[in-house]
Amino acid sequence: MIVVNEQVLSDVNKNFIIPPRPQILNDLELLASAQEPSLSDAAEIIAKDVAIVSAILKIVNSPAYGLVRCVSNIKQAIMFLGWNGIEALVPSLKLKQMFAQNECCISLERFWDTASEIADVNMIIGQRLNNVPVEYLYTLGLFHDCGIVPMAIKFDNYVSALHTSNNTHKESLIDIEERLYGTNHATVGYYLATSWHLPVDICQLILRHHDLSMLSNITGSNQQLCYSVLKMSENLVNCVLRGDTTKDWDDIEKHVLATLNMSEDDYIDLQEEVIDFLNC
Repeated sequence: MIVVNEQVLSDVNKNFIIPPRPQILNDLELLASAQEPSLSDAAEIIAKDVAIVSAILKIVNSPAYGLVRCVSNIKQAIMFLGWNGIEALVPSLKLKQMFAQNECCISLERFWDTASEIADVNMIIGQRLNNVPVEYLYTLGLFHDCGIVPMAIKFDNYVSALHTSNNTHKESLIDIEERLYGTNHATVGYYLATSWHLPVDICQLILRHHDLSMLSNITGSNQQLCYSVLKMSENLVNCVLRGDTTKDWDDIEKHVLATLNMSEDDYIDLQEEVIDFLNC
């Protein structure tokens, strides 16, 4: 398990480029703290960011929500999402705007495409669960690897760490990063998420998303459910788009299915749905 203390967080703050919390999040947080916060006022704040508006409308009209009618304007979308949806989606969508390609040694377009695919599949799986909001799962999907980008900005040879991880089953990416750089993307991502005031559970999942012991004792907690959804989504995206399972899937498959109360046939049906979605 990764141990994070004040010294570790201070080192991340000093050594990595971590984007400050965007003003739109501060404005929404201030509005939400009012005695009677208005969703109409929230829509007005969000409407100032055209890219966020476009992304929210795309998500709300996606198959994950299964709406009968298309939502055509941001006010309708915000009324549908409510405050929980706003607080989950806006930070994750804003994150994609906060890093510049010319400072980074990996392709940000490819990185965010993969993160978005995992986030979308998280929501598809989330439809089958009754107690986890799909927008919460979207945020987890988009943010879980967010620490990779500051790592790729800090270290010019970070691509080699990714290549090594992709080509070995002996070490996890976390282990490789610790060996090469003395820190890891889960810790950096945790710092970013906490500094942006993401929900505590999401911050913890970002920190522990490579920790297979999360499933050593199945309790059915929401954190285990979300972790299992993420691991299943990562594997499905990798299988459908890259033709291979993720390196840890064989070790955790039975635990993931048990946590999500899914059979192997359920998983095959889900895989067909994901194939249709990703290839549409």
